Amino acid sequence: MGPEILGLLMLAIIAAIVIVVNGVKIIRPYEQAIYIRLGSYIKILNPGFNYVAPLINETVKIDLRTMVLDVPRQEVITKDNSPVNVDAIIYVKVVDPKKAFFEVTDYRLATVYLAQTTLRSIIGDMDLDEILSNREKINLKLRDILDEATDQWGVKVEAVEIREIDPAPKVKQAMEEQTSAERLRRAAILKADGAKTAAILNAEGEKRARVLQAEGLRQSKILEAEGERLAIILESQGEAQKLRILSVGASTLDAKALTVLSLEAVKKLGEGQATKIVLPFELTRLVEGISDYIGGSKKVPEREISKMEDIERSIGTAEAMLGPIPTQAELRMDQKKLEEDMAKDRREAEAIKAQSRLSSS
Repeated sequence: MGPEILGLLMLAIIAAIVIVVNGVKIIRPYEQAIYIRLGSYIKILNPGFNYVAPLINETVKIDLRTMVLDVPRQEVITKDNSPVNVDAIIYVKVVDPKKAFFEVTDYRLATVYLAQTTLRSIIGDMDLDEILSNREKINLKLRDILDEATDQWGVKVEAVEIREIDPAPKVKQAMEEQTSAERLRRAAILKADGAKTAAILNAEGEKRARVLQAEGLRQSKILEAEGERLAIILESQGEAQKLRILSVGASTLDAKALTVLSLEAVKKLGEGQATKIVLPFELTRLVEGISDYIGGSKKVPEREISKMEDIERSIGTAEAMLGPIPTQAELRMDQKKLEEDMAKDRREAEAIKAQSRLSSS
């Protein structure tokens, strides 16, 4: 065999080895490959070892992992004509490699451009305050719109995050001034509310103190009147007892005893220093009775003495005339109760005044 034939044989062997090696396709676990033969779609190659005849066949690997796409920063005009700079991040994943390859030239770039235009449209329909306070609402709305639009490309939008919303410098300054004014307004309102509450508490405290003071004065007057009433009752009770004792003592005297007492009275008149004694008519009758008694010519006239039962039957008993008379123990209990009520009212007044001082301070 000549050297030319040997060279051609070696060249053919090397070419065959190269062709065989080029036909081997290793697909990673997170990938799928599109199998194309002579420009026509054949099938999807799954992860693992795959052999594809070279020269007439072609494979394109598609990454199925979630990818992060950065939406470039852009200036957007809000509904209330406030310029803001907005950027975002999109999390996408290929779910259909065939659509992602045949339906769009570059699904990554197409998704980013679509996110920019959609974000501009959403921001333009909202006021600045609404944008700043409803970022999550913007995220959800943008994700739903992108997910529906990219479904025809075999791409799923898993999440969208607005990374930054930056108003223009002049807008920032106006917002800071507005925030400062709002804080001052709230501080003034809180201060006014505090003063109002303190004034109300002070007024309530003074009102309560005056009420308690008036109540204490009323109680003291009642106590004083009660004391006077009890004193009058006791005095009346003493007088009644005195009258009863005198009436009982007088009822036991007979006519002779009365005559002796009359003689004693005349004797005291005689022992006086006066040179002239004027005797009343009743006394002369008494002397006549005495002379008759001494001379024995005449008996002392008998007097009808009223018994105690007859007196009480005619004018009534002392309890019936004076009413129920409280005992000493009952009087002391009433006085103690009044003093306790007055002490309680004073303590309440002092507590209210102390609370009013704390509130005003």
